[in-house]
Amino acid sequence: MADPYRALRRLLAAGHHARPEDLPTLAMRIAADLAAEAVVLYLIDYGQHHLIPMFGAGTPARDPVAVDGTMPGRVFAVGRAHYGDPTRVWLPLIDGTERLGVLELVPRTSSRRRRRTDDTTLASVFAELIVARRLYGDAIEHTRRREPMQVAAEIVWSLLPPLTFATDMVTVTGILEPCYDMGGDTFDYAVHGNILHLAMFDAMGHGMAASTLTAVALSAYRNARRCGLDLLDTCKSVDKWIASQFPARFATATFAELDTSTGVLRLISAGHPAALLLRDGRHVKTLPGPTYLPLGLGLETAAPVVVEEALEPGDQVLLYTDGVIEARTDTGEFFGVERLVEFIGRALADKVSAPETMRRLIHAILAHQHEQLQDDATALLVRWHPDTGATAQPHRAAAAVRRLSPLRNLLRRRKPAAVRRRGTP
Repeated sequence: MADPYRALRRLLAAGHHARPEDLPTLAMRIAADLAAEAVVLYLIDYGQHHLIPMFGAGTPARDPVAVDGTMPGRVFAVGRAHYGDPTRVWLPLIDGTERLGVLELVPRTSSRRRRRTDDTTLASVFAELIVARRLYGDAIEHTRRREPMQVAAEIVWSLLPPLTFATDMVTVTGILEPCYDMGGDTFDYAVHGNILHLAMFDAMGHGMAASTLTAVALSAYRNARRCGLDLLDTCKSVDKWIASQFPARFATATFAELDTSTGVLRLISAGHPAALLLRDGRHVKTLPGPTYLPLGLGLETAAPVVVEEALEPGDQVLLYTDGVIEARTDTGEFFGVERLVEFIGRALADKVSAPETMRRLIHAILAHQHEQLQDDATALLVRWHPDTGATAQPHRAAAAVRRLSPLRNLLRRRKPAAVRRRGTP
């Protein structure tokens, strides 16, 4: 008999002392409590081409599954569970809005009889455990890597924030390639109050020299931001650090701040490709840029120019490095801004999610250059959507009072009858 409450208790109790490699074994241990023959965790690989099964003691044999053209891949791409097959349930593993992989559940009886809220809750707990435990060992890293990662790429990946983050007001999602041998590109973001801080860097060169410069630039940016410097002084601070530590090198960069309460975007482009403004799936404006020289040149120039743009609800801003538009075919045909805008617009028109749009974009760039990029390609897509955020909050608050979360529902159903009779909430 299914007992999802018992499964949840066992999972939470064991999770406190679990190593990363213990998670697939824990999944199998609670399978019986979920009226399932098996529970298997799959993680997305770094290239976001395949879902890779995690193996542990007692886990069944499974092969990697392609994201494109498969049901598990569709569940990962759209972020919704699939119950259509009575012999298999596929659930997305999502932490906040960060896509981690999928969970396969093999039910003992028809999947159509299952409590879907219970399954979703357990998948959410597994996603939390994956994020919480992955820094305590290398099992998750081993699973996600399909080839050895070069040290330059190791440095950059260790500094990156989660690829996707969202609030009720804004969504930001990024992607970068090549995954295993990059060096010069990176991005960062942080939310403080109503302000979304954004940065993108493209360091001169490749390999270790570029990744070391990138690491210093990113750390200097975070330090300036956390010290409370404004956008102008942040740019100057990073510029000085690069000039002092790398006298013969430079980096291009974009620094931006988006006030999520008003939609005002402030931006400095230091030798970087100009950001694109998209509205209703169409390119409506190329924001001014560059507005400052590349960082680290050590030249006495005028102060960086801060550009302001008032966004409309639903607007999207695309930041990217030159490796995106300069990817070229054997005949020298560039990917180009026009193809980039067309690709993003088509994905938006098809109502593809921002993370999935970026995954498909980087694969399109790779395909354009026959899987061999000559330069790192990085992009960051930001969408301001107050129409589903602040304006909806009063209605959401009233609904939230009447609606319990899936986890609370699960716990509440299992309270002893004596406790329920006493009226304990």
